[in-house]
This record gives sequence, C-alpha cells and structure tokens, in this order.
Amino acid sequence: MAPLSNIAKRILEARYLKRDTLGRVVETPKDLFKRVAHHVAQVEGQWSSLDEVDYYENEYYQMMNQLEFLPNSPTLMNAGRPKGQLAACFVLPLPDSIEGITKAVQQMMMIHKSGGGTGFSFSSVRPANDTVASTGGPASGPVEFIKVFDTATDVVKQGGCRRGANMGVLRVDHPDIFDFVAAKSKGALQNFNLSVAITSHFMRCLKKGTTYPLVNPRNGKIVRFVPAKDVFSAICKAAWETGDPGLLFIDEINRHNPVPHIGKIEATNPCGEQPLLAHESCNLGSINLAKMVASGEFDEERFEIVIDLAVRFLDNVIDANHYPYPEIERMSKGIRKIGLGVMGFAEMLMILGIPYDSAKARSYATSMMKLFLKRCRQASASLAKQRGPFANYPGSTLEKAKIPPLRNATLTTIAPTGTLALLANTTSGIEPAFALSFYRRSLNGEEFLEVIKCFREKMEAEGLADPAIFEEVAVTGSIQNIEKIPKKLRDVFKTAHDISPMDHVRMQAVFQKYTDNAVSKTVNLPEKSSYEDVQKIYMSAYEAKCKGITIYRYGSHPEQVLVKGEGKKKGKSKIVLKDDPNQAFICGH
Repeated sequence: MAPLSNIAKRILEARYLKRDTLGRVVETPKDLFKRVAHHVAQVEGQWSSLDEVDYYENEYYQMMNQLEFLPNSPTLMNAGRPKGQLAACFVLPLPDSIEGITKAVQQMMMIHKSGGGTGFSFSSVRPANDTVASTGGPASGPVEFIKVFDTATDVVKQGGCRRGANMGVLRVDHPDIFDFVAAKSKGALQNFNLSVAITSHFMRCLKKGTTYPLVNPRNGKIVRFVPAKDVFSAICKAAWETGDPGLLFIDEINRHNPVPHIGKIEATNPCGEQPLLAHESCNLGSINLAKMVASGEFDEERFEIVIDLAVRFLDNVIDANHYPYPEIERMSKGIRKIGLGVMGFAEMLMILGIPYDSAKARSYATSMMKLFLKRCRQASASLAKQRGPFANYPGSTLEKAKIPPLRNATLTTIAPTGTLALLANTTSGIEPAFALSFYRRSLNGEEFLEVIKCFREKMEAEGLADPAIFEEVAVTGSIQNIEKIPKKLRDVFKTAHDISPMDHVRMQAVFQKYTDNAVSKTVNLPEKSSYEDVQKIYMSAYEAKCKGITIYRYGSHPEQVLVKGEGKKKGKSKIVLKDDPNQAFICGH
C-alpha cells in the first residue's frame, strides 16, 4: 500500500472507516479499499465471468491502494454498506410552489445524510413581494427560500461526518438578482455556494454598455430594464468581499449539453464542476497525476491503463448505487454521466520541473488532456459494445455528431478533490499549490505545518533542508522573495498567489477545452486585490469559453481552511523533514 500521511489517517478514521455499534473503528484503510473494490466489481458479473469479476476487483483495489485513483467520498464511505448511496453530485428541481419547495428540502436532507451534495436553480421562484394568488399576500422570493435550505442543511451532518454542501443558482435576468448577489454578506448562508447564471445576451449587453430586461418567471413579463454594467459591478464587488457569487456561463454549458432533448441544464453540483439536469446525479473520481511520474518521466502507458480501469469503475458505480429516490435513479441510469478527473497536476509539474504559469505547462496540459479525453471515450465505447450505450443516446448530440455509441453521456470532470487530495497527499485538482510550506487547520481546529514533499526533496538535494527556512517560507507560503533559494527552484515552485490571475484562467481554459462537464478552479487573489481585478477575471473566463469561474481573495472569509503564518506565532506546530508517512504532519498541542 502507498504510505498514508498522518492527516490522511485521521481523516479516514473520522469520516470513512467502518465503526461498530459502540462507535469503535473496525476497519483499516486497506479494508476500506477492499470493501469498495469488492462492491463495485460485483457489477461485472452481469456481463462477465467470475474470473473477470475477481480480476477487476483486484485491479480496482490496487489502483486505490496505491493512491493512483480515488472515487468520490460517498463511494468510499458507503460502498458495501446497507443502502449505500455512492454518488456525490445531485441537482434537484425547484418549482414555484410551497409544496415543491418543501419536497426539495426533504430530498436535500436525505441526500446530505448519505454524503451527497446538492445544487438548485432558484430561477423559477417568483420574486420577493410578487403576488401569491392563493393568499393574496406578498411572495418571499428566492433569497428567503435559500435561507430555509441553508438552515435545514445546518442541522443535518452528512453521514454523521460532515456538513452538507449546496449550490444556489439564479439567472442574471431574475428580478431579485441584486438581493441574490448580496446574500452572503455578513457571513450568511455558510452552507451554500452561490453562482449567477450568466446568459450570452447579458454579456452582449455588458459589452455594448446597454440595459437588459429583468423578467418575472411567474408570468414571463418584463419587470424593468437595468444597466448590465450595474449588475456586473455588483456581482464583482460581492465576490471581492465574500468569494461569492461565482459565474456559470449557462448558455455555454447548454451548448455542450449532450441530451438537450431530455432537458435544459439550470444548475450544477456545489463546486460548479458538474452541470446536471433536474433529478440527475453523477459520481466522480480522480486520477493522481503525481503517481503517473516514474523516474522523472510521465508514464503514459500506466496513465492509459488507469483511465480504462477508472472509467469502468465509475460506470459500475451507476449500477452498484442505491439511489435515494426513483426519479433520480431513472434520470441517472438513462444518461449515465460519470466525471473522471485528475488531481496532483501541480505536483506533477513540479516533479517534472515545469513552471505552472508557463506556455510549456499549458502545452503539456493540452497534450495530456487530449489523450485523457480520447482514452476515456475509447473506454466508454468499448463498454457500450459489451453493455449497450446510455438509454438516451438516440437523439443526443453524440448521435447527431456521429460519435460512436458511448456507455456514458459525459466522461470527464475536473473536481476540486479537496479531501481526496489530502488522502493521496498531493495537490488539489488542477490547482497550483496554495503554499509550499503552510499551516493547515484540521477538522477539530488543530494546526499542522505542512511542507510539500517534492519541494522538500528538491531543497534537500540543494542542501537547503533547514527547518528555519521552511518556517520562513510558511510566513507567506512563497519562496519568491527568499534569495538564498536558487532561482531555478523559484521559477518552478510557484504558489497560487505567485501566479497571475490571467495565467489561472488560461490554465482553466486549457482543461475546459478537453473536459465534457466543467472545471472546478479557483483564481486566488491577494488580499490587496481590487474588485476591478475580479471584473477582468470574469470577463476573461467568458472570452476563454470557460463554463464557470470562481475567485477567492485571501482573507475575505473569516473561517478559511488554508492559512499562512499563524501557526508559528501560536507555537502550535513542528516541522518534519524525513519522508515518514506517519510523521508527515505533526499535531500541535
């Protein structure tokens, strides 16, 4: 088994490993991977011999055990357990009625209980103070109903382990857009990410400097015209202040909707990387790119093998899953979306000596993602020949484009992989390293001084593995102003805040071009950034044909998970230089 860091073991014990009736852990990490592999491999028996079932069970176990691939958290938590719900991403419909909204709240709570995250479009809800025909009174409006969902989420811990997560979406032409944009001021709605569904029409009006209509969804009537620049300015100022809202370029998303004959996409999962139809779910998994490097070279052969196995694994999950509601099962099995992505991209670049913000890195990402998407489609086509294509392939954009029948309507998604990356001890998704040495807050508020492994190894090779240097690095997380560190290292080892916002967007655009679904990527901004910087980023993301964009200005959230420099001041941390998986993170007391 690949060695696990101390924090990975803590997370597994707190969230994932089985417990007995007294709450005692009765499973090891190896047992967990065996449990998941066994449960998912049983699906193979519908089409294959028992020998093949055993073969794939072993292959699934090995790639998880070596941390080459990990499925989303609900699969790790629930596979092989009674009524195991294995999908991470759900979108629920939200009609303009109390009955429909109440049903959505109930379904959300059950999904959160099983470990899933939910997305909602509030765009059909009539605006605040609009007429309610049944009572004659004023309507509450979308923002007040979001508060209801937020409160319900707050009282349900997912699987007894973690808080629920939601995405709330509102179209930019909804009359309550200004209230929605400001909804997260003063620390409100902690269980929601918010995104504005931006239309192409709005962007054209913004560029021309004209007004556009706000439309009441109850009756389709125009309420008033407002300057597009005023709305865009309000969005960017709110994002600067709180990190929300992000943007979803909803028309770009629907241009890539593989099943428009089934419905339009209005919302995504909580982190924005998985656009879904109402009542649709999706399961995700990520390949650890840092594990695909061997002897200083990218192991393309192993990468392709893991892709084939991962696509098969995730397709099996669709059938191994116990769905919370029959309408979700019907929609999910009819479209069979999976979301295979990557993590450890930044670590891979650092190992290979390629600066993240370089043209070479973008070229490398282009070649890798072309191969990734091509191989995913080949694997899905092979499954379709054996198992049949997804039920809604007839009439899909894939059929119209004469793409051979696929088992899955979509295949690739770039997820944030926050917890999975911790388990695999690598960098998250396609994000640059937050910092090379920094203090991480754990689940219970403890802090650990973390040094990225490949950075530590390069420093050791240069004879610079001095604890005092790592503590100096931890003050800012960056080495760019530490002259005692050679320039060749400073060029390669850049953090999220060392990279220009435009280079963040350029990298996201590269991955989006070869991703069926969407890309979860945050443009990290220094604390002194202006809201005009946010405007430029959002505009650039639209021009680059990203499906969505999120920014985060350092320090704009009082409870941010990753912090720089605080642990040293409090005297809570130690630093460990040896490559001991049990001592990779030392808890301060």
